[in-house]
Amino acid sequence: MWDFWIDRGGTFTDIVARRPDGALVTAKLLSHDPAHYADAAAEGIRRLRGSDPAPIAAVRMGTTVATNALLERKGAPVLLAITAGHEDALTIGHQARPDIFALNIVKPAPLHSATMAVHERVTAAGEVLAPLDEARAAADLAAWRARGFDAIAIVLMHGWAHSAHELRLAELARAAGFGEVVTSHQVGAVIKLVPRGQTAVIDAYLSPPLRHYVDTVAAGVDTPRLLFMQSNGGLAEARHFRGRDAILSGPAGGIVGMAATGAEAGYTRLIGFDMGGTSTDVSHYDGAFERQAEAIVAGVPVRVPMLRIDTVAAGGGSIVRFDGARLRVGPESAGARPGPAAYRNGGPLTVTDCNVLLGVLQPDFFPALFGPVGDAPLDVEAVRAGFAELAAAMGTTPEAAALGARAIAVDTMAGAIKRISIARGHDVGDYTLACFGGAGGQHACLVAEALGMRRVMVHPLAGVLSAYGIGMADVRVLREATLGLPLTAEAGEAIAARAETLAAEARAALAAQGLAFDRVETEARARVRYAGSDTPLELPLADPATLAAAFTAEQARRFGFTIADPDLILDSLAVEAVGRTTPLPLAGGVG
Repeated sequence: MWDFWIDRGGTFTDIVARRPDGALVTAKLLSHDPAHYADAAAEGIRRLRGSDPAPIAAVRMGTTVATNALLERKGAPVLLAITAGHEDALTIGHQARPDIFALNIVKPAPLHSATMAVHERVTAAGEVLAPLDEARAAADLAAWRARGFDAIAIVLMHGWAHSAHELRLAELARAAGFGEVVTSHQVGAVIKLVPRGQTAVIDAYLSPPLRHYVDTVAAGVDTPRLLFMQSNGGLAEARHFRGRDAILSGPAGGIVGMAATGAEAGYTRLIGFDMGGTSTDVSHYDGAFERQAEAIVAGVPVRVPMLRIDTVAAGGGSIVRFDGARLRVGPESAGARPGPAAYRNGGPLTVTDCNVLLGVLQPDFFPALFGPVGDAPLDVEAVRAGFAELAAAMGTTPEAAALGARAIAVDTMAGAIKRISIARGHDVGDYTLACFGGAGGQHACLVAEALGMRRVMVHPLAGVLSAYGIGMADVRVLREATLGLPLTAEAGEAIAARAETLAAEARAALAAQGLAFDRVETEARARVRYAGSDTPLELPLADPATLAAAFTAEQARRFGFTIADPDLILDSLAVEAVGRTTPLPLAGGVG
């Protein structure tokens, strides 16, 4: 049987297929080329499979559909239902100032299109100060549904710990005809109204367009098993794939692939350097996946566990231009259409074109995917003409302009690696630079040199490693909860009991996906912080004494100081159920 592993990126879609004989074959297509095919993933499957009658066992995908919908603000209209008196809470946000010297603060527009006040109130201790006004809520929900809203995010004060009102309001919303109903405690039973609420809104906003794409893929692919890559590094069955979990879908596959191929080569300390057409993703790996509990994506705080990835707008398609005073590279990208100047679609000069001019990219060894029919090689003459014009404006030579633009891109990418390594106490000289992505090999040595790294690892499938990693990934379900308990011996039983409850919930959610596994494992981690601090460190769950010792050691390594005789708080728990299967052997090399 066939297996297909697909990463649908912003510029290219990468496909790795395992044929019935066990051999691997690959394909790379432009993600958006409507003149030649409707969907790159389906077209790649068709081309690789050909007329082979063997059935498809499974299709595993990573997709940028949710990310693009968030960046371009093309999600579903969302009604925010929030405790009365807090209607502006998500719009106000946490008031952080990314640029503290900016006098004119321009905030992203809120994702929700309208707000409905919910008349209820529960205290942090669970006392009902004001019961849910069900009659009023039902009338309001019916009115908003009549206005055309189909997606609703329900965010009530202290709903993370006391969820009865959220659950009842969800029942009323479904009775009113809402098709997409998201409650904040279901996206994460964690404290902090704003990030929890924003995550619920994001889920309601992204899930409808994501579901439309999933249904489109399912209709075009004849397979009983369609799985999608989640931001946390695990797979989910198509029906259980949610918008909140899809933001780093493709890049997460790259980290899984990096870890798997690094282990095969004997390297466990890796810096991931994934350079694609639109952006570059960098990551740190030291034997375990690093996750962040909260991130800001497209200006919106997201409170959902995801692999820690730093993304910069420097890719092969980053546009090179001269503004009259200095040479600039990015952040704008030429994308798949029109693409770089060399792609024969009248596109602008890009980093890819720098490498064409300098001879790093040679048309004889580059896929012939361009021109009116989609079978022409790179257009070297268009690149030369573009750089001649740029160089004339700058008063230099075309080669010098190309070298300068490439140096700017390298500096941007090296700076991103410094932020996730050196700035967090890691000596990159002890690491291997794992190079992957379609454009990674063109710049890996320059980036390593800029960082003082001595070793670069390039896997034979480096150009499609995110797709390969999706094939290596396990199915994962993660559950988390805020505890806020003092880390003392007396709290040990309560901590263990809550961890077991979360593990049971995660295992049940994994079983609900209806997939077969060789074994199911659970992994539990604790987030511990100093009392009075709001920045926890994540550690493997253990008894309170062991956790306290591990926290002190990690605090000293990460920040260079510790506090004597501290009061420690177990802030929250994260428990993951992992469905593992024994990978089938590969045979026959790579075609």
